[in-house]
Amino acid sequence: MTQTDIRAPFDVVTMGRVGVDIYPQQVGMHLEDVESFSKSVGGSATNVAIAAGRYGRRSAVITRTGDDPFGRYVVRELKRLGVATDFISTIAGLKTPVTFCEIFPPDDFPLYFYRAPKAPDLMITAKSLDLAAIEQARVFWTTVTGLSEEPSRQAHHIAYEARGRRPLTILDLDYRPMFWSSPEVATREVARALEHVTVAVGNREECEVAVGETDPYRAADALLERGVELAIVKQGPKGVLAKTADETIEVPAHLVKVVNGLGSGDGFGGALIHGLIEGWSLDTVLRFANAAGGIVATRFECSTAMPTAAEVEAVLEEALHV
Repeated sequence: MTQTDIRAPFDVVTMGRVGVDIYPQQVGMHLEDVESFSKSVGGSATNVAIAAGRYGRRSAVITRTGDDPFGRYVVRELKRLGVATDFISTIAGLKTPVTFCEIFPPDDFPLYFYRAPKAPDLMITAKSLDLAAIEQARVFWTTVTGLSEEPSRQAHHIAYEARGRRPLTILDLDYRPMFWSSPEVATREVARALEHVTVAVGNREECEVAVGETDPYRAADALLERGVELAIVKQGPKGVLAKTADETIEVPAHLVKVVNGLGSGDGFGGALIHGLIEGWSLDTVLRFANAAGGIVATRFECSTAMPTAAEVEAVLEEALHV
């Protein structure tokens, strides 16, 4: 990357969780019975940067790893996948997290996070931030996990202040209870974050934590009342609802034979970013993102499963003739 490239604004800057996914090579087996595993880069914010990069978007992730072999693997693999690593730093004394899963299609994928005593990505501080890059990026994407502990929580709010609620400041409502002391604390911190973002995206359960609503329409309305300009509620096999002050769009799910559903939401997120940057109609954006998420669900891993635009368009074209 040249010095000129470094100074040019990124299309996408994400901030938050990173790790290494250790996934079984045998489907339908508990971990104690699995005989072999594969590894790939993981973590929601990181996966979204990878997914956006697959559409030619210039992406970077702000995160931290341990000063260890898995941390070095993360940086090397992200470079291979086309994601800038300028904003990744190491922290001594903590290990890069690993995550195991079990694969029981179509809808049971237990996750086992190894992030003790503390994940390096929760040690993001103000010194970790390139505020100019955050402010100038066309999209700034954060997740609820980054709000779960200090100093990451404060670093996120510093980043939001620098961003100044510019368009396409996106909060992924990705709530995972094992990262929080209580749902009530999560609700409080998400409420603070919603004061700074223009787009919020999550499923019905995540919306309940964020705004106390599981009904998709009421949840979307509640997000809009918080000042969000675009609220997206994912409903699994029932499709996706999106609302703005002037528009309500609901599109059906893109149904597939699921192999591993764990990366589908991140695939949706990367495609959502691409469509919003392109300025497509909301209906087109949602259909493209649904198809992208569906493609990821048919593949084994997460980060390496993110599709290209040509692959998504082929799936959409095929659906027109079914």
